[in-house]
Amino acid sequence: MSLAIKVPTVGESITEVTLASWKKKDGDRVEMDEVIAELESDKATFELTAEKAGTLKIVAAEGDVLAIGAVVASIEDGGAEAAAPAQAKEEAAPAAQPQPEVVANAPAPAPVAAAPASGSESLEIKVPTVGESITEVTLSRWIKKDGEAVAMDEAIAELESDKATFELTAEKAGTLKTLAKEGDVLPIGAVVCTIEGAGAAPAVTPVSQAVVNATDESPRGGAAAESAKTYASGTPSPAAAKILAEKGVAAGSVAGTGVDGRITKGDALNAQAAPAKPAAAPAAAAAITTAPATAAASGERSEKREKMTSLRKTVAKRLVSVKNETAMLTTFNEVDMQPIMELRAKYKDKFKEKHNVGLGFMSFFTKAVTEALKDWPAVGARIEGDEIVYSNFADISIAVSAPKGLVVPVIRNADSMSLAEIEKAIVVLAGKARENKLTIPEMTGGTFTITNGGVFGSMLSTPIINAPQSAILGMHNIIERPVAVNGQVVIRPMMYLALSYDHRIIDGRESVSFLVRVKQLLEDPARLLLGV
Repeated sequence: MSLAIKVPTVGESITEVTLASWKKKDGDRVEMDEVIAELESDKATFELTAEKAGTLKIVAAEGDVLAIGAVVASIEDGGAEAAAPAQAKEEAAPAAQPQPEVVANAPAPAPVAAAPASGSESLEIKVPTVGESITEVTLSRWIKKDGEAVAMDEAIAELESDKATFELTAEKAGTLKTLAKEGDVLPIGAVVCTIEGAGAAPAVTPVSQAVVNATDESPRGGAAAESAKTYASGTPSPAAAKILAEKGVAAGSVAGTGVDGRITKGDALNAQAAPAKPAAAPAAAAAITTAPATAAASGERSEKREKMTSLRKTVAKRLVSVKNETAMLTTFNEVDMQPIMELRAKYKDKFKEKHNVGLGFMSFFTKAVTEALKDWPAVGARIEGDEIVYSNFADISIAVSAPKGLVVPVIRNADSMSLAEIEKAIVVLAGKARENKLTIPEMTGGTFTITNGGVFGSMLSTPIINAPQSAILGMHNIIERPVAVNGQVVIRPMMYLALSYDHRIIDGRESVSFLVRVKQLLEDPARLLLGV
């Protein structure tokens, strides 16, 4: 069988690439993951690798402009089994002259011929379906390495979608053979790796052992064993080699993080030139003079590049979409936080003792919002096509800053929950967010969002709507300010509130009245109990 090698997806805005150069020739034998060509887009240069071992059959020519998904080459089967014994003979032949007795005693041909027969069935592990709206995921990291033994249901990789991070598990016990690389964007159903049957030995083991036996006492035996580890160790890609040459950095001093230890473009960008050795004693004065300039040049103008995660890219896309597709407007008000602060100070210990959870500000704001939504349901509505959808429930989304970016888990039926129940729900969801364990259902839906920039010191902001919702409330820092109360200037803990809303569905009367209602409930918490 032959395997078609196609132009991979390299970016959302890139639709075609140019075949810059072939690294292997037509008819050459290639190994799995070996670089066979270099492709160029309008933004970057990247390498095309062989997806399996075999004989290369070139389809496209250098200089061709190829669309994403176009066939570049194919890899034919055949010759793989014959190549292994031939390679073993070539490697064993030089060592046979100085060590004829070892070669005579080493039954090299038999193990090589038996190696392919020792393989067993392999199971393909594919990207599972993780949500109706998710079409692709990013392979964020391998938990197990290529060639390691894995147990059934053991976590082998971590996948990341635009909404959550989840683990990929082994569907049977055996030996892991990785196919995708960390950072690859994979569609749902794509093959990530295979698991070979338990006890299957790698086909190269007998060949390697024969070579080791034949060259064990040879002066170049150590070097041969070292070179047999991998063809790519310490070898820079074309783009990486160019960067290293410009920096004056030797490839041998850079640790490769690519496949089989290959030096990637990112490794070359992060590589630093080795500091110059100090001059002899007579030149000490010159060294002292030039050292500050060198340190300033190398220490103050460094850059670091990081690939955007799927979560970050999706958040960016959604925020820009909201700005472009909604008539967003923001209205402001301020609230005197003293009544709530006094209430918390009076009952927080008893509250903690009874409910085993702390009494925070977020539960008061959540409860105030659910009450205000009953009076102004348009604020919790959404637009679907030509219709406005109103909800008779309040599912409140709480914006949480997680290690990998902003996530918005949902508190279901918050309107029917007590302050203690809301606080417990917030603790559970925030904990899952910090540990990247939120599920898709826990982040979908929601009729209204609350975000608290005050925890980071924000005094005032205009939050962006969490689509398809129509409004979001922004909390801010509590600052003691002089205010007029009953004709007297007093110092009170004040907080600015910001309500961003979609003017297509919410008019100024509803937005302002909603925010005033939230202000009244917060400044007089007894209203929350009495429902007035």
